[in-house]
Amino acid sequence: MNNNNKVLSFDDILLVPQYSDIRSRSEIDTSVKLKKNNIEINLDIPIISSPMSTVTEAYMCNAINSLGGMGIIHRYNTITFQKKLVSYIYNNNLKSAAIGVTGDFKERLSELVSEGLSIVCIDVAHGDHILVKEGIEYISNKYPNLFIIAGNVATASAYERLSEWGADAVRASVGSGSICTTRIQTGHGIPTLQAIIDCNSKRKELLLENKKAAYIIADGGIKNSGDIVKSLALGADLVMLGSMLSGTKETPGKIISNEGKKMKKYSGMASKSAQKVWRGSYSSIEGVSTQVPYKGTISKVVNEIMSNVRSGMSYSGARNLCELREAQFVLQTQNAHSEGQPHIYRK
Repeated sequence: MNNNNKVLSFDDILLVPQYSDIRSRSEIDTSVKLKKNNIEINLDIPIISSPMSTVTEAYMCNAINSLGGMGIIHRYNTITFQKKLVSYIYNNNLKSAAIGVTGDFKERLSELVSEGLSIVCIDVAHGDHILVKEGIEYISNKYPNLFIIAGNVATASAYERLSEWGADAVRASVGSGSICTTRIQTGHGIPTLQAIIDCNSKRKELLLENKKAAYIIADGGIKNSGDIVKSLALGADLVMLGSMLSGTKETPGKIISNEGKKMKKYSGMASKSAQKVWRGSYSSIEGVSTQVPYKGTISKVVNEIMSNVRSGMSYSGARNLCELREAQFVLQTQNAHSEGQPHIYRK
């Protein structure tokens, strides 16, 4: 057992400003191209909305697709209803939905594929698992043209295994989500930033050996646009957002009035309340449910996020996401982190 290694989270580092000849943020290209065989998925922005029941259904998918990103419809509903939601997605190249790896997942997948599904997300908390291996291999053999997202994983070795099994993209991080309690309940987890660093290091090794290396999706613990820039700089191809997109008009659920304030529900999928809704009962509780302030339209939120991301890229002199990978970072002390927060000194 190795108990000497320290792991890094987003607040532990800062990217170092570099010389920049970028005169306008409009010069910056944030596009991402994902490839599998003859399949190409082209996104203008590196953002995926999380497959959570209080974040992504068809309304969110279409809205974020129109902004250049991608949404994945959650799996916490009946096969018939999920299939119906997939049918509502306008962009045929971005018909995306999540599935599990037990129970009705084969039947569910078959129905979703009949509706034109092009991207499938194996959505489980612990991706480095025999059932995920069997699920990926089943999908790869039966539906070779489906783009497979799988996870979550926390280590370089897990990333390598999922790549070998056939995953096209891997969600990196365990236990980092804002409403996730996995680390508290189970004692297991790795911060998102560390997972990205480790997975990206392994990816470089695999590419040098001409082996399959999945794309990396930073998933969990991303609090602000600065965390997105750090994720992309240290190796993530995309970021998956839940809390940052929660509370928007396009998320499922009604606006709630709470002491005169507009709110919307936001639930972890392993929370007690969420499990009771989609499962009818609950077992291991690894999440919480809460209310978040209503934020308005997703376009307002995403445009603000991407404006800040482009600004962050300009600080590194990066005109595209590939150049951003050349960014350098330093560790920061707690005092340095505090200094970076809004503060006013009074005499």
